[in-house]
Amino acid sequence: MRAARLIKMVLLLQSRPSMTAAELARELEVSERTITRDALALSEAGVPVYADRGRAGGYRLVGGYRTRLTGLARSEAEALFLSGVPGALREMGLDDAASAARLKVSAALLPSLRDAPDTAAQRFHLDAPGWYQEPETPALLPVVAEAVWDDRLVRARYRRGDGEVDRELAPYGLVLKAGVWYLCARAGESFRVYRVDRFTAVEPGGERFVRDEGFDLPGFWEERAASFARALLRTEVVVRLSEAGARRLPYATDRAAAEEALAAAGPADPARRVTVTLPVESEEVAFGQLMALGPEAEVLEPAGLRDRFAEAAARMRELYG
Repeated sequence: MRAARLIKMVLLLQSRPSMTAAELARELEVSERTITRDALALSEAGVPVYADRGRAGGYRLVGGYRTRLTGLARSEAEALFLSGVPGALREMGLDDAASAARLKVSAALLPSLRDAPDTAAQRFHLDAPGWYQEPETPALLPVVAEAVWDDRLVRARYRRGDGEVDRELAPYGLVLKAGVWYLCARAGESFRVYRVDRFTAVEPGGERFVRDEGFDLPGFWEERAASFARALLRTEVVVRLSEAGARRLPYATDRAAAEEALAAAGPADPARRVTVTLPVESEEVAFGQLMALGPEAEVLEPAGLRDRFAEAAARMRELYG
């Protein structure tokens, strides 16, 4: 534990011109007295730590000393590629590895480039969850993530419908989509997608699996996500849209489906309205989505949905006169 702290202290001093005892104590989460003892220990070990006395004093490395301890471990290098997603790192249990990796990179940079991490952080930040929701971290996510990194088979119990099923999985990759974690895994000979929050038990096995080098996680996810979105659209509605309604349709319904429907629409009528056949999840969902367009959309079919809009229009007429 102390050895790791001493290494981190050297890396901190290497990445900055000097640091006070209070700054080091805050970074290393120890007392200033411990910092004094650690500096003495480093000096006795041959690391040229120099203490400047006085109000503006502190600790620094003399003579352009450079440690060779900046080599990245595999877990740190992998975590570093995710360093723009701090929340995801914490949830997967990789926050410490990413912190160590960033520190090692900062220590290895030339002095003129050491502000690069700060300038990058001020120019890019990824906030993955959607609005108006507090994402919950799945309890078993760190276990699943460790198995993914280690290419280790897992025995899992998965909640599906009203029951649970047992599966042996080769966990290939994790995807964070709108605040929800998904596992892409091989089950038998096929690849499937599982919501991590539906795992009720995950037990890593002692056996590793051989990763299929042809598997492409981004490509696999894009294909499955598109297939899933299309599978949800099981009903069709026919809608007549004003120009404003046509512009707003992709923002009120499934964007890809709306754009395809608009592209396939015939010419506009004399009132510059277009009629589209729109795939939707259900009549209930379509009612809520198309209500957002107000008078810019007229439902023509199915008749039951048109009747619902007529009833809603009559009720609104009563409210607003």
